[in-house]
Amino acid sequence: MADKTNSLTYRDAGVDIDAGNELVRRIKPHVRSTARPGADGEIGGFGGLFDLKAAGFSDPVLVAANDGVGTKLKIAIETGLNDTIGIDLVAMCVNDLVVQGAEPLFFLDYFATGKLDPSEGEAIVEGIAAGCRMAGCALIGGETAEMPGLYAEKDYDLAGFAVGAAERGNLLPKSASIESGDMLLGLASSGVHSNGYSLVRRIVEAAGLGWEAPAPFDPQKPLGAALIEPTRIYVKPLLQAIRETSGIKALAHITGGGFVENIPRVLPEHLRADIDLFAIAPPPVFGWLAKTGGVAEAEMLRTFNCGIGMVVVVSEADAATASALLQSAGETVVPLGRLRPRQDAAVTFNGALAL
Repeated sequence: MADKTNSLTYRDAGVDIDAGNELVRRIKPHVRSTARPGADGEIGGFGGLFDLKAAGFSDPVLVAANDGVGTKLKIAIETGLNDTIGIDLVAMCVNDLVVQGAEPLFFLDYFATGKLDPSEGEAIVEGIAAGCRMAGCALIGGETAEMPGLYAEKDYDLAGFAVGAAERGNLLPKSASIESGDMLLGLASSGVHSNGYSLVRRIVEAAGLGWEAPAPFDPQKPLGAALIEPTRIYVKPLLQAIRETSGIKALAHITGGGFVENIPRVLPEHLRADIDLFAIAPPPVFGWLAKTGGVAEAEMLRTFNCGIGMVVVVSEADAATASALLQSAGETVVPLGRLRPRQDAAVTFNGALAL
């Protein structure tokens, strides 16, 4: 008879294969809901397939991006609000694709945890599927890893990988055509999005507030729920505007580094973005963070989006048309300023944030 003290199983070591199979069973309907031309919305193979020809491309350039959601995950873990963090994961990737002029085609996720809970995993993947539907891309695969000893039992981590395409010659930025006098349009954010949460959490801790306390900037919601508002996905309105007007020359996704770090990434070295801060109406959360944390305006502008999640560089002649198209698609459009000849700084500010 075998010695039972030596008859260990994978489950004894902390990895439950049955829980993994149950998660796959649960998420299949969510994955199917993301089907689009080029992908059938099924999972289970060793790799995901995508048919570029079926998606309507003739001479495409592929564009890839990957990202995570940073320490915003800690709020999701500590509050148990896991159903929208997947939207953030998709948003951080697909918003980076569209700034290149690319249509997101497919998405893959990586979900690692200390102990797999199929219901929690389903909530996370359901959010990922929702984000994919918002962006028009297919969820074609992913990886779930149960790693006891590397992660605490309740902890988990997420990473996302997205691939898009644009017809050759249609990529952004159109650097050769960007010139002084071009206009800057800002698209409103839904809140903090997915950057700066290490500072956000430090401010919450210093304020002595729990996640269930009423949010000081939105008393109708618990603080945790207010701070976990998902990142806005700008893909469909921007793709429509790009296709219907030739005047959009560049886009900048305002993520970590704020205005100061992200806008210069799409500008020629001889131009600067001159931004009117009076034009921005920051959501109340930013005023609370600035005041409670004693965060200076300059630090706010290089850490957070401060209410603007995407910046559009557009010719003056096409600015009104682009703005109208974006507004009709549900975006709040703010005239932020213009491009000017660069002297020292790549981004200059006029006025002050209304924090």
